[in-house]
Amino acid sequence: MANYIGQSYVGYTRKMNEADITQLENQIDELIKICSHLKDENAFLRERQELLVEERARLIEKADMARNRVEGVLTRLKAMEQQA
Repeated sequence: MANYIGQSYVGYTRKMNEADITQLENQIDELIKICSHLKDENAFLRERQELLVEERARLIEKADMARNRVEGVLTRLKAMEQQA
């Protein structure tokens, strides 16, 4: 004879047998694995985002430096052209 656990749901009672409990345990285990995986993936993605934000800042700084150098060269060329 299977063990039964009574569980009340708004207006009715459903008996859970061992197979139901085992199935529920398996589903809970699967959810725990999924949550763990998602937690790890989230940590990885946050770290990756932080690295990309830092890289973006460096690239913006390099682009600004390059722009300033080009503007400086253009200014010197214009000055040389006016002197000639």
